[in-house]
Amino acid sequence: MVDASPLEGMGVVVTRPIHQAQNLAQLIAGAGGEAILFPVLEIQDAGDLRPLNALIARLDEFDVAIFISPNAVSKALNLIRAQRQLPPQLMIAAIGKGSKKELQHCGITQIVAPEKQFDSEGLLALPQFQDMHGKKVVIFRGEGGREVLGDALISRGATLEYAECYRRCKPSIDTAPLLHRWARGEIHAITATSGESLHNLFDLLGKLGQQWLKKTPLFVPHQRIAQIAHEMGLTQVIVTLPGDEGLVAGLSEWKLRNS
Repeated sequence: MVDASPLEGMGVVVTRPIHQAQNLAQLIAGAGGEAILFPVLEIQDAGDLRPLNALIARLDEFDVAIFISPNAVSKALNLIRAQRQLPPQLMIAAIGKGSKKELQHCGITQIVAPEKQFDSEGLLALPQFQDMHGKKVVIFRGEGGREVLGDALISRGATLEYAECYRRCKPSIDTAPLLHRWARGEIHAITATSGESLHNLFDLLGKLGQQWLKKTPLFVPHQRIAQIAHEMGLTQVIVTLPGDEGLVAGLSEWKLRNS
């Protein structure tokens, strides 16, 4: 018999931006756990939208548009649809499950995306991205970010432009309620879905919170985030399958093994 409440009695910290935390929080609650929302990233519009709007006006020049994250999808498509329609010949690609789901939510059905490895390397392994000679590519992303994807596409012959459509900021947030809950033994696990959110969490917690963080099981959906966690001195890092469902499955399996 499958346990309908595998996370019963478990307090799980969700560090996602507040507007992206609801689905994971609902899945945790549905599995009997308590989602403790502690957003360590804030998503804001890019500082200057003029370059992005100018690029959108000439979208017809491009062969491929790649969306790095759900935030890139929502921010970019809102601006695109305020100006124009997507060019019919434009190939739409997404790196992860969340980005693909957000594109589908926006009514886009023809999407090129990895089926197994949900990252830049997974996208680069697809046949559509092997010979890029003569192809013009735009990557919609936040300000800054990894250059792995862009550099690889250029090396394969593509002409590339970045469209930076949002900023990731460390919020001002009161850590006292979270630290009090830790002190009372009410926090049993942390989830982090990016290296940047993990760095922000570490900085925000201060020395006392960092000591608790290092001893609390951390659940992450990618090996790259796990590597950052190990470098910070975290000792219990569990890599789960991707997506919210993957995180909850990983939490449930861990709880079963350790109860």
